[in-house]
Amino acid sequence: MTTNSAHGASFRDPSGFLFTRDGVLYRQVNQVYAADYDRLMTSGLYAKLVEAGRLIPHEEVDLAPAAPGAYKILRPERVPFISYPYEWSFGQLRDAALATLSIQKRALKFGMSLKDASAYNIQFYKGKAALIDTLSFETYKPGEPWVAYRQFCQHFLAPLALMATRDVRLGQLLRIYIDGIPLDLVSRLLPGRTRWNLGLSAHIHLHARAQKKYAEAPLAEARRGRTMSQEALLGLVESLQSTVRKLEWNPAGTEWGEYYDHTNYTDAAFEHKKELVAEWVGRVKPRLVWDLGANTGVFARQASGPGTYAVAWDIDPAAVEQNWRRVRQEKEQNILPLVLDLTNPSPAIGWDNRERESFGQRGPADLILALALIHHLAISNNLPFERIAESLAGWGEWLVIEFVPKNDSQIQKLLRSRADIFPNYTREGFEAAFGRFFKIVESRPVRESERWLYLLQKSV
Repeated sequence: MTTNSAHGASFRDPSGFLFTRDGVLYRQVNQVYAADYDRLMTSGLYAKLVEAGRLIPHEEVDLAPAAPGAYKILRPERVPFISYPYEWSFGQLRDAALATLSIQKRALKFGMSLKDASAYNIQFYKGKAALIDTLSFETYKPGEPWVAYRQFCQHFLAPLALMATRDVRLGQLLRIYIDGIPLDLVSRLLPGRTRWNLGLSAHIHLHARAQKKYAEAPLAEARRGRTMSQEALLGLVESLQSTVRKLEWNPAGTEWGEYYDHTNYTDAAFEHKKELVAEWVGRVKPRLVWDLGANTGVFARQASGPGTYAVAWDIDPAAVEQNWRRVRQEKEQNILPLVLDLTNPSPAIGWDNRERESFGQRGPADLILALALIHHLAISNNLPFERIAESLAGWGEWLVIEFVPKNDSQIQKLLRSRADIFPNYTREGFEAAFGRFFKIVESRPVRESERWLYLLQKSV
């Protein structure tokens, strides 16, 4: 029996929607979008964007539609892992913004325009920000302003301005405001000096005032004078590009950005740890790896490679930013750095809590790396071993985990400012707790240290 499962985030656009059938992802293009789709495909725009790595490729397939009104059924190339803007580093969000503007400029050359500029339409594909929504384009109508301008400012420019001028952690507001951060709020939060910044003044402060002015105005009045030549539209896009490029954030001075430089590992211990991880990854041969507490991605890189995609999660935005800059510099295609507080992971949000999946819903991973992590969860956050083990078993099949004993200098630092209320924090307690959910396949001491590495497999 053939079953269709509509994607929880794909319902707002009448042009079409995503669905899965027998585990394969498809996109239905509806008749209402037929003319725009044909123009996209025949104008050369689709080919140019795919060639540039800015649009996910697809193939047209002969398949029964999932709902009435179908024009075409597409099978898009699947992105290895779906991430969300509130999980991106500053540089990732900035690259996604510039990619969106670049796509819009190229679309105008082919007589088309982006009808939306949602950050959720961008994913990281082969190390680059790429558009995943084939139905985002419409035929350009001379004289009309860019309908996605407000959305671009709320989804991209607003959080970038807050992150660059106030605090990088304000990017987490995107987790609250799923349709982009309101410009009136951003205008109040930005430093006063930004009113003298030509780009931020025009696209944030004056834009917010215009929104307020016309919010209650009659429709005819709100639309009066809303015409824009193609030259002016191109100028708007270039102004946004200039404003975004000038926003910068230096990933320095945070807690874990230079973690590897301040551990108690000897060179020999660190190399031995890398050898063990490489050996066990080679044994498991995973397709998807989650490195939890990845820092700048040393071990995620060991795990990634041809046929293996590694998602490098870390709580520290500086570490994730450094990791992303290396991805870009080295043109790496099989590693994705993301920001995550594991004690408060990304929830399922949006309409009916189904538009954006939770952290756990995007699993399970084939292999999880949890290196130099468990002591932070158990001691800094008072999480019992059993709760940690149960969650990890739900997120992945295999687990490489490091046990750090209490006499380790890193744990002693954690205990300086609090009482030791962790009598079960021992190797025996660790093995007993994790043994309820995993089978211990192998365990080895890390050379020139008192730390242990374990290879565990989820119990049936």
